[in-house]
Amino acid sequence: MTETYTVVLLVEQALTAADAAQVRSLHEGLEVEVHYHVLLPADDAAARVEAALGAMGTDTLPAPTMPLDVEEVEAARAESERESEAALRSTLEALRTAGAVADGEIVGEDPVTALGDVVSRVDGREVIVLTRPHVVQEFFHVDWSSRARRTIGVPLLHLLEHETFDEQAGAGEGVTGL
Repeated sequence: MTETYTVVLLVEQALTAADAAQVRSLHEGLEVEVHYHVLLPADDAAARVEAALGAMGTDTLPAPTMPLDVEEVEAARAESERESEAALRSTLEALRTAGAVADGEIVGEDPVTALGDVVSRVDGREVIVLTRPHVVQEFFHVDWSSRARRTIGVPLLHLLEHETFDEQAGAGEGVTGL
């Protein structure tokens, strides 16, 4: 029986081919089968509608206090679900094209809570969090990576999506710890 090294990826958006190749390159020298399990958080449709309604207010007038339209929320939920599923399919395809064995799921709960559950369920040996830069959240250590480091007992690497290793190292961003 071949040993499997499972890497759990928590991604904020669909990975590009370059992102997938970069992730895959991290494990090329391993002599065991590497399996990637992708977690992609679903958007909260109700929050999207509330944000859109809130954007109608100005700094001098409060946002209108209209009740949420159930049909509008349902339409936003369905659109969000389609977008999440497409992003997951695209990510898995990019990883497979880069030579990886990959599967994944969309998570509706808190991403860090889901990450901890999945690491346990799939016997994850490593976690990679791929996000856009979130300067304020990172400064206060409330970003996904910082929160996960406090709760998950496996090595964790934080990469910035759409940036090469060289671009990330140049400005002190990217890899925030192991």
